[in-house]
Amino acid sequence: MSTSTDDLLEDLLAGKHRALARAITKIENREPSYRDLVSALYEHTGDAEVIGITGSPGAGKSTLVDKLASTYREQGYTVGIVAIDPSSPYTGGAVLGDRIRMASNVGDMDVFFRSMSARGNLGGLSTATADAVKAMDAFGKDKIIIETVGAGQNEIDVVRAADTVCVLVPPSSGDNVQMLKAGILEIGDLFVVNKADMDGADRTVQELLEMVHMGSGSMQVDAGHHGFDDAEVDLDMPGGEDAADAPAVEPWQPPVLETVATEGTGVEKLIETFDEHHDYLVASGQLEQKRRQRIAEEIRTLLRDDAAGLVQRELDSLGGVEDIVDRVVAGETDPYSVADEVIQPIAACVSEE
Repeated sequence: MSTSTDDLLEDLLAGKHRALARAITKIENREPSYRDLVSALYEHTGDAEVIGITGSPGAGKSTLVDKLASTYREQGYTVGIVAIDPSSPYTGGAVLGDRIRMASNVGDMDVFFRSMSARGNLGGLSTATADAVKAMDAFGKDKIIIETVGAGQNEIDVVRAADTVCVLVPPSSGDNVQMLKAGILEIGDLFVVNKADMDGADRTVQELLEMVHMGSGSMQVDAGHHGFDDAEVDLDMPGGEDAADAPAVEPWQPPVLETVATEGTGVEKLIETFDEHHDYLVASGQLEQKRRQRIAEEIRTLLRDDAAGLVQRELDSLGGVEDIVDRVVAGETDPYSVADEVIQPIAACVSEE
């Protein structure tokens, strides 16, 4: 690592919030040496509890996250928040980044808030987000909350970054609840009907309870997500045997809670449920298994990104995509032959190694 990166790491580990902010900026912008920084952070991670908050727009996610942070602070915990905002189509930056969203925690240095750009990723999560979580973890934050865009897209990426996933559902008609079956309903470890003082809240709670606990048609709670089944535990994967041999624990049944985030109603009960789910993950062995799965996926993602970079350089050496397209249009070659031509020297280098 460079001297400046060493200094940044030292300041971050010393608890300097300015260093944490600079580190996340370096990570988000993919500045030179950011990889060295993240690599050095790894050995200092693993202590924070990571919670994902997702749900449809208008569900009150930001208000609830604000109240969660305030309550955690009252309990003596430090908090880190990563709020994923929609991306600008021009700069890639977070278009809502300047929005004041954590009003009740302004001025509290033990609540660190960072708005990040979705960068077009489904669910609003990018590799940079996961790396920012690592920075907050290494810094020493006890609780890290990821708030996703929730723009009607599949929020499955949040599962890979969080230990516990909370899905917010606003009071709504039955049709809107039914739509969740095809999207984010399957990924939730617990469900929260926020704005529970509004009309329709009781009906939404009952519909969610029926769908989550009893199942409805093809909608069944995914045992592989909430409890180990034969499909999830890979005995050939290191650690798979430990997961399979974990003490017998009753499968987690996702509860349905009610909150009124603007008033803080139900927030303490929600935090208790987060704690119960974390205890379940530890007792069942799933916490370690989730960590292994995240690491495996991170390795695959980095390899895909690096391989894509090698391919791009090889394309550039052949004149670039536009020149190659001209050759295809002229009938001189075809996409399959181009792919073979680009990959062949890379494959040859790998074979030589």
